[in-house]
Amino acid sequence: MVGAAMYTTIKTLKELGKSKSEIARITGHDWKTVQKVIREINRGVMGPQMKERRSTVEPYKEIVIKLMEEGLTAVRIHQEIGAEGFTGKYSAVKKYVRKIKGKEVFVRVHTPAGHEAQVDFGYVGRTKDDAGASRKTWIFNMRLSYSRLDYYEKVYDQKVETFINCHINAFEAFRGVPEVVKIDNLKAAILEANFYGPVYQKMYRELADHYGFKPLPCRIYHPNDKGKVESGIKFVKGNFFKGRKFANGTDCDRKLRLWTEDANKRLHGTTKKVPLEVFEKEEKAKLLSLPASKYKTCQAGTRLVYHDCHIFVGSNYYSVPFEYVGKEVDIEIADTLIRVFYKGTQVALHTRLQGKGQFSTDQSHYPKYKRYSETEHQEKYQTKMAEIGVFAEQLFFLILKETKTYWHQPVRGILSLTKIYPKAIVELACKRALSYGAWQYHIVRNICQNGAYLLPVEFETITEVTA
Repeated sequence: MVGAAMYTTIKTLKELGKSKSEIARITGHDWKTVQKVIREINRGVMGPQMKERRSTVEPYKEIVIKLMEEGLTAVRIHQEIGAEGFTGKYSAVKKYVRKIKGKEVFVRVHTPAGHEAQVDFGYVGRTKDDAGASRKTWIFNMRLSYSRLDYYEKVYDQKVETFINCHINAFEAFRGVPEVVKIDNLKAAILEANFYGPVYQKMYRELADHYGFKPLPCRIYHPNDKGKVESGIKFVKGNFFKGRKFANGTDCDRKLRLWTEDANKRLHGTTKKVPLEVFEKEEKAKLLSLPASKYKTCQAGTRLVYHDCHIFVGSNYYSVPFEYVGKEVDIEIADTLIRVFYKGTQVALHTRLQGKGQFSTDQSHYPKYKRYSETEHQEKYQTKMAEIGVFAEQLFFLILKETKTYWHQPVRGILSLTKIYPKAIVELACKRALSYGAWQYHIVRNICQNGAYLLPVEFETITEVTA
């Protein structure tokens, strides 16, 4: 067989006018071999035709690609195709896997009309809100996979309730709901990024149930799973936000709405069709009908459970079972209720408190050895106040009389003053507060701070308060 270098040598000698015999003598090849090469040169063959060696893994190509899509390593793939009859070496599998990765192989998926929408957020930099403040800004995009009709919305955060409201607004704009909504593994929608067993954030699952669609999370490290919406995000960034300035948030919203209307009337680069026309003629009627009422969103978020078995929400405290101390829990805030969840399971429910600094405590949330009856609880704090002095104890009884359920907050506040002031000063402050019939923590604190405890009590007799 003539190699590439010798093939070039023979070609060069021929072009120099050498005969076949001379070329055979110079190169050391047989005359017949030289004649064969010259015949190929005359036919226009550019070089020796090397027969490509077929990999021993080739018969298992589809299985290998499927396993790669699932994230398996070459070691695991070697084991799996071994069970299918492959007898080759691991090195062959490793080389084959590397070759496929280099080609970026993926399957283009075509979905029927009304079946699927894809959603995602994209960061677009900082824009001015209606107050003139510069804020981080994201663009939400829901794209119908069949018609490529787009819905865009500018937002200032990626909270659960924002994500949900964007869905609702998109469904209203489409005047219908797709059967499937393919989402990125956003924390707003997915708590555990696992394609085969997602734990859906409760509110998002309720949204899906209310509108009748099936949420489908994309697999991690598989951007082609939501390639359509990623193209939409790239398109709006480059063709709307780039190089544009907005007077405020309302101005941005108005211009984005008009731009989206025009964008949906353009000839789409992939389908070579106009998205709005395809939607009106082929997809609109295939969407699920909107429900009779909109889904009502609640505020949501996460909180850390403190060592005292409480979380802090809206300036108040709510108890959570002691098993979750030190862990993050999800909360849902409605008009009258606070719901607490851990990995999708409700673990606490409270009536929403008004005001600030109040506690809603379920005694069953404490371990048994920490639980007190209400009487025991009061006696414990009465003893602590009595240790300050007789007037502090009298003030404790007044607090019980005035506050009923939430007495412990002002009492704890007064007790905390002994960390700053001597007990004698706190006792005199309690005496002065009693003379005015005042029991609030901030009043006792102010008396300590401004030195009013040194002033004479204006009333000679302080009415004794008893439990």
